[in-house]
Amino acid sequence: MENLIGMRPAISREKEKKYYTLIRVLSVAIPLAVAVLLGIRQKVELGEWTKLLPHLNAVLNTTTAVLLLVGFFAIRRHNIPLHRLSMTASFTLGSLFLVSYVLYHLSNESTKFGGEGAIRYVYFFVLISHIVLSIVVVPFVLLSLYFALSGQFERHKKTVRWAFPIWLYVSVTGVLAYLMISPYYR
Repeated sequence: MENLIGMRPAISREKEKKYYTLIRVLSVAIPLAVAVLLGIRQKVELGEWTKLLPHLNAVLNTTTAVLLLVGFFAIRRHNIPLHRLSMTASFTLGSLFLVSYVLYHLSNESTKFGGEGAIRYVYFFVLISHIVLSIVVVPFVLLSLYFALSGQFERHKKTVRWAFPIWLYVSVTGVLAYLMISPYYR
């Protein structure tokens, strides 16, 4: 199958193995690094500006969710340039979110949810499902990106069937968790 500029990239098995290895390593390293970071008790002083990062993260997640939907509807209408642009922007914003999230938790204590009653259960359901699926989605997103960039569009479509709904859920629940906990930020 041809890629978006009309040529099928030739990828050797050796090179493809290297990409798969990189995807596997990142799929384990990213969640592991975040888990270790959250467990570190000694925080690094990066300044007051880091207190704004949860708000930035909510904007990044909201924009990512919107761009994922734009990309979905663009490809349904066979608007490949818009699909490519929105998905590239989604991936970029997701990467920026990860950097911002790491910086915030490197320099600030986690905020405790103060709600009581049923809302507490709702919050923890949203938060836990968000965390679990944010780990699950990493290899799907990386594989989807790899298949698209390498012109393997049938494999891209099969992977995106899983990646898209999970990534959209993670983006939306990230915003919901933020909205629920934001009254408790110091």
